[in-house]
Amino acid sequence: MKLLLVLSLCLLAPLKRDTDNQKLLTKWRSPAAVPDRCQGIEMDAVTVNEDGIPYFFHSGFLFKGFHGAAERANETFTELDEHQHLGHVDAAFRLHYEDHPTEHNNIIFFLDTQIFSYYQHKLEGGYPKNISEVYPGIPDHLDAAVECPKPECEEDSVIFFKGDEIFHFNFKTKAVEMKEFTSMPNCTSAFRFMEHYYCFHGHNFSKFDPKTGEVHGRYPKEARDFFMRCSKFSDDSDHVERERCSRAHLDAITADNEGDMFAFRGQSFICKEVNDTLKVEPIELTFKEVKSDVDAAFTFKDDLYLVKHVFAYRVGENHTLLDGYPKTVKEELGIEGPIDSAFSCDEHQHVHVVKGQLMYDVDMAASERNATNERSIMFPSDAAMCGPRGVTLVKGNHFYHFDTLKLLFSRAVPERHQVSLELFGCDH
Repeated sequence: MKLLLVLSLCLLAPLKRDTDNQKLLTKWRSPAAVPDRCQGIEMDAVTVNEDGIPYFFHSGFLFKGFHGAAERANETFTELDEHQHLGHVDAAFRLHYEDHPTEHNNIIFFLDTQIFSYYQHKLEGGYPKNISEVYPGIPDHLDAAVECPKPECEEDSVIFFKGDEIFHFNFKTKAVEMKEFTSMPNCTSAFRFMEHYYCFHGHNFSKFDPKTGEVHGRYPKEARDFFMRCSKFSDDSDHVERERCSRAHLDAITADNEGDMFAFRGQSFICKEVNDTLKVEPIELTFKEVKSDVDAAFTFKDDLYLVKHVFAYRVGENHTLLDGYPKTVKEELGIEGPIDSAFSCDEHQHVHVVKGQLMYDVDMAASERNATNERSIMFPSDAAMCGPRGVTLVKGNHFYHFDTLKLLFSRAVPERHQVSLELFGCDH
């Protein structure tokens, strides 16, 4: 009988000062006013920071990444509160303009009639400025904006949205070209992510072609399904597509000796069989003591390990927790938790444990296990697995393949691949 060992490791946006309305100020300070992204709220603006982490803005609040509570935007972008008394951001984008390295990767905000330019969360000198000074021909009070670098657009550009009006601003010539995107709804925010373009309208989104505005595929779709880590909230949602195409990072991933792949995200367990059949179910349905939020996963011989205390299950029609469990990660792997990822390769008797940018080896045959052979790897990972073709590290929405274990310690970064498209066969 197989033994399944399961290891478990032991705001609030810029509060705009409203001196004329103290009641409104008190409302924004109230904990009850903190928005919940899983309640179907409309985002005012969406962009990514310098590290590619999505930032979602709603009223005076900021959500970082695909899950987690709101925080006050003025904790990250202080000067927005100092210069403006608004409860929202109209539009935002990350500037992509490699011909001007002093501006490239700045985060640009539009608030009413003004523009703010930030680099590494610090306001650039001379800002805020009027929109007309920096982007002549672009109106005030915008609804949305998104960068469009070449060759995705003819030249490095920004696409601005105001109602049903679309403006393409060419950085090189400063020319403004009006566009008609007839197949798109009016965007309340817009977002370039993983070289794709998304128009958010309410709590839905549509993927569009930045040159023509054409929308291909079954849209609109629910933003909470793909850009936020929310519990399943609607019977109308396609739960399999939601997890397959979600942009929220994986918590853990591994593969067994038969080639089946197991991935974990939040409360969901994703199984991709060797014939490409994809199944999604709640983690607690199979691993009721684990429930959700797995820290790491790996397979060793015929056993599957999920890292969060150590649970040992006897696999059968109903998985049964064995006597003596749970145990601590320190007892089982010889290292203090939490860990970020772990994997084992068939030809070794060791499990490789990743914590931050350090990797350790654990001899699974030892009666008293210790994490040894500390060394630095190329970058931290959210999840990792090893198979006949080598090692896969997952970081955010991308994964990197290394033909051999030794390549993890080199300086040559391999090609970046998209998790949703290439691991799970999503079309967007």
